[in-house]
Amino acid sequence: MSDLHDVVPVAPPDLDAATTMWAEYTATRPQAAEERDHTVEHFGDTARLADGLLQIVLSGGKRATAELVSEFAHRGDPLPRIGSHWIACDSSGAPRIIIRSTALRVGPFDSADAAFAVAEGEDDRSLESWRREHQRYWERTCAARGAVWSELDEIVFEYFSVVWPPEHAD
Repeated sequence: MSDLHDVVPVAPPDLDAATTMWAEYTATRPQAAEERDHTVEHFGDTARLADGLLQIVLSGGKRATAELVSEFAHRGDPLPRIGSHWIACDSSGAPRIIIRSTALRVGPFDSADAAFAVAEGEDDRSLESWRREHQRYWERTCAARGAVWSELDEIVFEYFSVVWPPEHAD
């Protein structure tokens, strides 16, 4: 039987706390202060996934992520760019870390490679599990917004570093 936490949605981000975190970060990084655009979001679509993936990032095992281009459009978010930041929240909406994009590319599902699967740090880190789990995830998230996932959908493959707070920074 599935744990109830598997289907619990994440709470909306605490935007006031995220604004405070961003101010603390930019106070120590003048070059980042000039960059006003950053997103505030979470990993995954459920509380369990958000917290689980965040924990892999915090432990240093996850330095990449993948998202459908259509999902960014659905949320009204711009696509990330190299150097852009996002504040990653836990399932309660509390901001935990600031991430900076270091490399990006857009491609179809079959363009994922073993190195990317390792960098994402999920499951057993194999390309086979990456494909299986991401197909399940995107089928679920597309269905939730009334779309149908296809292996031909464009995916943003993003590498990142953790830049804040100092105790978690790379």
